[in-house]
Amino acid sequence: MYESYDQPMITRRAFVVRLVKHFVLTLGILFVWLAIGVAGYAGFAHLKPVDAFLNAAMIAGGMGPVDILTDDAAKIFAGIYAILSGVVIIGAAGVVLAPVLHRVLHALNLDDSDGDGQPG
Repeated sequence: MYESYDQPMITRRAFVVRLVKHFVLTLGILFVWLAIGVAGYAGFAHLKPVDAFLNAAMIAGGMGPVDILTDDAAKIFAGIYAILSGVVIIGAAGVVLAPVLHRVLHALNLDDSDGDGQPG
């Protein structure tokens, strides 16, 4: 998927396409994670879909729950969902940043063109 050390850097257009693909993948990951949260809040806390969405989105965004949970199963789900939401958000950020960081590191490791060992 990425060019190796001995390959030239991809074009700017190809890089933008790579960024868009990573962004779409990240949106998919976040959509699935949010759907899991909505299903959990609807199932365990017996919330309406809109309220379940609001709670899942607020937890995933790091803001905290909106509704008061009275059922122990709902509280356990909310706690686990909150802990794992941090991991998912950090992982999603890594997916988006990976192409940028790879391009920077690849640019720093490119051989110089005149072969004298000096940059530029």
